[in-house]
Amino acid sequence: MRVLGIDASLRNTGVAIVDLANGSARALYFGTIHNPSSLRSSSCLVAIRDRVTQLIREHEPEACALESVIYVQSYKTAILLGAARGAAILAAAENGLPIYEYAPTRIKQATVGRGGAGKNQVAFMVRALLGLTETPDADAADALAIGLTHVRAQEVARMGVPGAKQI
Repeated sequence: MRVLGIDASLRNTGVAIVDLANGSARALYFGTIHNPSSLRSSSCLVAIRDRVTQLIREHEPEACALESVIYVQSYKTAILLGAARGAAILAAAENGLPIYEYAPTRIKQATVGRGGAGKNQVAFMVRALLGLTETPDADAADALAIGLTHVRAQEVARMGVPGAKQI
C-alpha cells in the first residue's frame, strides 16, 4: 500500500509518500512545499495543487491522508488553512484518490504513543520508525506521521476494526 500524507498549510505544506510492503513501512519521499510570504494566497493554492498533482503522478499512491480540521483561534488562519486543505484535496480527488482524514491526536497517538506529543517528538519518532538518516522538518514529519497513521489504520481495518473517516 502506498499513501500520500499531507499536512496542509498555505506557506509550508508537508507532503510525504509512505509505502507499506511486507509489513514494513518506508518513506519514498518527504518534503515541504514552501510558499514565500511575497506570494499571493491564490498563487500559493495553485502551487500546492500543482506539486501534489506532480507527486501523485511520480509516485502513484493508492490513497491520500490528511489531518482533519483543527481548532484555531483566528478565523483568518482557519480560512487560509481550509483553502490549503482544499487545494490538496482537489489535487487528490482530480487524480481519483480516495481521501481519508485523521484527528491530530490520533496521528500523535499512532506515532508517538500519546495524543499530546509535541512536534519534536513526532519528528524524532518518524525518523526512528522509518529508519531515516535525517530528521525531517516539522511539516514533512507531520506528513510522514499522517501517512504512517493511514497505513496502520488500513492494516487494522483489514482485521475488521473500523478506523478512518473517508471524505
